[in-house]
Amino acid sequence: MEVKHGRGYVYAIEYHIVWCVKYRHKVLKDEIADFLKEVLVETAILYKFKVESLEVVEDHVHVLVSATPQHTIPNIVKILKGISARKLFLKFPQLKKKLWGGHLWNPSYFVSTVSENTEAQVKKYIENQNAESV
Repeated sequence: MEVKHGRGYVYAIEYHIVWCVKYRHKVLKDEIADFLKEVLVETAILYKFKVESLEVVEDHVHVLVSATPQHTIPNIVKILKGISARKLFLKFPQLKKKLWGGHLWNPSYFVSTVSENTEAQVKKYIENQNAESV
């Protein structure tokens, strides 16, 4: 994981985010999946965070995002889901019919932080901060 520098801070922040198609419909196939990947990468660039890894499954999306401390998880998810849904519905109007004219994405999502250090390593590091150096 690359350590980056901001104005007055140093950081390495990555999130694994997963969200599903409403009703788990298997609509993310072929050209729809390809277009979705393009949209997600372009959207991240526009909003100044980075898609490190991305996979579109027929009924859900996995994305690994690196972001600055100013990017909050809910905002990243809102941006990615909102813009992608709008663009997919415009390019593929048949999606709206498949989803009964409703929303593309389920409103919930999964997120976990990603680190090169395990939780145990970080706890041990913190606990040993006051230990005398040998």
